[in-house]
Amino acid sequence: MKKLVLSLIAVSFFAFFVSCGDDNNTTPDECDGVVATYNTTVKGILNASCAINGCHASVAPSAGLDLTSYAKAKASSTDPKFICTINHGAGCNPMPQGLPKLSDAFIKILTCWVKNGSPE
Repeated sequence: MKKLVLSLIAVSFFAFFVSCGDDNNTTPDECDGVVATYNTTVKGILNASCAINGCHASVAPSAGLDLTSYAKAKASSTDPKFICTINHGAGCNPMPQGLPKLSDAFIKILTCWVKNGSPE
């Protein structure tokens, strides 16, 4: 009988501590609420900051990277350096070259676009 009582107490304590864990242990996704599709936001950012003459648009785009269409931008987005360059990350050429870093909001949109599979 004593073993049964001790076992029940032990199980009760275990159940209590497990049930008192953090029920909200999921981290909110950094992309929640971010509209990041090519046609709604990404195209405008790329056209204003990247796909301009002398950079990533023209007959001979810089580094062979053409960002003038959805298909070309999506293909480029699979390269890990795509986000690294706009973040001015270590080991990457900072882009836009010779200009200030894009705003945190623009970087977040581009990052979320890539993270979500670069939707059109």
